[in-house]
Amino acid sequence: MCCCCPSAVSALFCLWVRSGFSKDSVAGALTFFPPDPSLYKFGRTGKDGETLPEESDDIQVARLDQDDDIDDDFSDYDDEDVLDEEELGDIELSEKNDCGGRANGNATVAKKLTKKEEVRANSEKSKNQKKRAQKKKEKSPTELLTERSIALRKRAKVRNARDALDAANGVTYTFIPNPNISRPPHYSAGTISAVKIGPQPQTGTFIAALVYRLNPSHANAKTKTILYSHGNATDVGAMNLTQSFLARHLNANVIVYDYSGYGQSGGVPMEKNTYRDIKLVYEWTAKHLAYEKREESIVVYGQSVGSGPSCYIAKKRQNIGGLILHSPFTSGMRVLTPSRALACLDIFPNIDRIKHVSCPTLVIHGMKDEEVNVAHGRALYEALKDDCKREPWWVPDRGHNDIMDGGSHLEEYLRRVKRFLASIDD
Repeated sequence: MCCCCPSAVSALFCLWVRSGFSKDSVAGALTFFPPDPSLYKFGRTGKDGETLPEESDDIQVARLDQDDDIDDDFSDYDDEDVLDEEELGDIELSEKNDCGGRANGNATVAKKLTKKEEVRANSEKSKNQKKRAQKKKEKSPTELLTERSIALRKRAKVRNARDALDAANGVTYTFIPNPNISRPPHYSAGTISAVKIGPQPQTGTFIAALVYRLNPSHANAKTKTILYSHGNATDVGAMNLTQSFLARHLNANVIVYDYSGYGQSGGVPMEKNTYRDIKLVYEWTAKHLAYEKREESIVVYGQSVGSGPSCYIAKKRQNIGGLILHSPFTSGMRVLTPSRALACLDIFPNIDRIKHVSCPTLVIHGMKDEEVNVAHGRALYEALKDDCKREPWWVPDRGHNDIMDGGSHLEEYLRRVKRFLASIDD
């Protein structure tokens, strides 16, 4: 479903109204597409070292009663009771054809039909039956969005309860990548650990994260800690090789996490939840990972959708060491249209927040980006305070997701990021 086509716009508007004019409901339907199933798993180990069985979300969700109290203001919406003129016409025609097409039907009507008319009538009846069956099978965009919202809320309820129980029982986690897309990460200069950070005070959600911790013998006052917020339609499982690469070659601590509703995190994907997520992870990082707990050593890195929470936290925490924006956008709605007619539904207002950022900032954007035009990156760069600007990288022959592809580009990427990190200490 294209998010700009009439049926989708209608569905989003309906969703907005039925959710009590909740911008988050529209943002969740329009913006967030977590991989399903997730691209990794967390193995669970009890406090006595015993391996705990895997618990399926689907099985636990199935146990929930259909009438369970799921926080969804539009879960009872059903438009199947509304019949349009075409459906009414089909019903009338079907009723007429039902007697004319059977051997034991109304003899009077049957006699009036010629053989050719009878064949045509039966053919029309068959077509109409197929149409009705197809309409029952197909669901409207509004129904699909509503069902998705309900399913995510049910899964969130299951995960939040399970994660809270795990935390109370001292359960620890092991990262298990999907062997079809990745391999176990490697970090010889340090350790790799899987954690669940939480709970969030507002939602009770625990956030799944993968932590690359530099050995203390390798760390010093210049050691940076990168807090990485990934793009859409991916999760920690698909990003682990990128993060292990950064940790190894930048001689840094790295933490990459999944937003609410992504990967093995609990909760529901919403704009406001991404802010809660990064605030929670940032505070954990400052306390448990940053060198000597110094916020100045933390560099926030946001790729694509990740630029939203990254700009948010960079504005909120003025002691932050640096900000890297990789294929960012000025705001969510501006990616769809430059018109401000739907400004009331806009999310992630990066262009407004970037003006208040006080740390050194590097902007990276592919000039052939067809998902988020390079004009977004340029606008964000121009909106920065002059003393926060560092040399941007407008990559001439790359798009949205391939900036690091290829040996020469990877080398150039590393060179620029290293130079940026060094500039923070100047």
